[in-house]
Amino acid sequence: MKQSAADPLAMLKNVDWLISNGGEITLGAFGPVECAASASDESDYLAMLQRRDGESLYQLLTRLDAAIARTWGAGEFTDEINPDC
Repeated sequence: MKQSAADPLAMLKNVDWLISNGGEITLGAFGPVECAASASDESDYLAMLQRRDGESLYQLLTRLDAAIARTWGAGEFTDEINPDC
């Protein structure tokens, strides 16, 4: 599906690439966390984020996109759900 420049989801290039290449994102409740976003490929979680107070869903997805880029680029895994792991 071709996205137009007016499509805000077109800015989520890492999320798009991940999903287009067999990865997945998950949005919703995660244990005691009311709203979370996670991204994983076939073997690993790439990021796990907790939605912040007042954060829109699009802002959460934008942070997820940036977290995926950090994992791929710098090997820095973002985990806001399980900080002690």
